[in-house]
Amino acid sequence: MANAKNVYGRPLQLCCGNAGFTREGFCYVPDADLGNHSVCAIVTDEFLQFSLRQGNDLITPWPSMTFPGLLAGDRWCLCAARWLQAYEAGVAPKVRLEATHEKALDIIPLSLLEEYAAD
Repeated sequence: MANAKNVYGRPLQLCCGNAGFTREGFCYVPDADLGNHSVCAIVTDEFLQFSLRQGNDLITPWPSMTFPGLLAGDRWCLCAARWLQAYEAGVAPKVRLEATHEKALDIIPLSLLEEYAAD
């Protein structure tokens, strides 16, 4: 994660605890992360229900995976493609741009992320 940059080219900030592809709380994208978990989102009930309908249950706790389940207001590293899909469905959550990795820009235009900025 050394030298990871956010969408503004500045040092990537912490998104949340125990999240992201590496479970370090930073939304950086190592080579093994084919899902591009780069967007630091503040999830909403609408987004969580949307994700569930898409087959990704982020609500149910999975103790075996040390995953407590998410509630509205929690921050989480989302796949950039899922965030864009949620945007197209009208349920995209707000994002923390300082904690969103620059790889998000491979899929989502910066101007669109800025419209949903929580920072």
